[in-house]
Amino acid sequence: MTVATHKAAGTATWWQQAVVRLGVLPLLLAIAVIVFSLLSPNFLTGQNLLNVARQSTFLAMVAMGQMLALLTGGFDLSVGKTLAITSVVGALVMAGAKSSFSDTAGVAIALGMLAGVGAGTLVGIVNGIGVALFDVSPFMMTLGTASISFGIALTLTSGVPVYGMPDAFGNIFGFGQFLHIPSPVYVTAILFLALYLVLNWTPMGRYFYAIGGNHKAAVLSGINTRFHLFMAYVLCGLMAAIAGIILTARLETGEANIGASMPLDSIAACVIGGVSLRGGVGRLGNVVLGAVFIGLIQNGMDLARIASYLQEVVIGVLLILAVIADQLRHRLLLRLKD
Repeated sequence: MTVATHKAAGTATWWQQAVVRLGVLPLLLAIAVIVFSLLSPNFLTGQNLLNVARQSTFLAMVAMGQMLALLTGGFDLSVGKTLAITSVVGALVMAGAKSSFSDTAGVAIALGMLAGVGAGTLVGIVNGIGVALFDVSPFMMTLGTASISFGIALTLTSGVPVYGMPDAFGNIFGFGQFLHIPSPVYVTAILFLALYLVLNWTPMGRYFYAIGGNHKAAVLSGINTRFHLFMAYVLCGLMAAIAGIILTARLETGEANIGASMPLDSIAACVIGGVSLRGGVGRLGNVVLGAVFIGLIQNGMDLARIASYLQEVVIGVLLILAVIADQLRHRLLLRLKD
């Protein structure tokens, strides 16, 4: 074999390893930045990039939770309706507590946030029980809880937005800033750090990867797979619930119709970020970048005045391309192992 052939083989191996490790996200990010910078001069301004960061926080929170379900070989289709029931329950309790504790807005805010996050986490608990203990397929289980959650949210509100929450709730958690950085960004950063520690520094995180990588081997190695499957969906529900309560602060109303696109968008963010649909593969940082990428795409299309209906088409196309890329990465991984 000639020197040139050796160099070509080395370059191909390096390129294949980069694709396996990083996925297609860096390339997609570069293309998006170039295209939207050409379409709109306002795209790369500091203020717009800050808007992208703030708008991406809600999807990033949900996508980080969705990653846990995907790591174990499942997924959660109820995350959108988890946002809805969190928003409605939190707003109703907060508005009711405001009238009872009119002199102490902090008490009303705390009670509303606890109630909302508790309601959303309860959806995750039900999902975990169904998937882990009763072996219901994640598709059917989370689809069923999504329908139940949405029905409860509509029943509680009759489809009418809930008002009457303390102004401080929106001012702090929805529109607040510290060092010119929006408060939702800080919440996302705290959740990222906590989940990063769980995934990389605790046995639970390693077990999530092991269960998705090879469920039978995980059982034979003594891992309590049912408990860790249960916890994956509980944490997924918790992350979606926190996103729901922060989004409620941003909207300043409790809404039963929020989060409709979250299941598709969160799965797309994960897959674009390199999380395998087969389970057992994925990095948390890339998932956050995937959420930012989707936010960047939506923001760029808004600035380019692309209709919202076409934006849904673009997100769907990106998801299909990401799944194809996942298939190609899997083949490359098998080839490199050989």
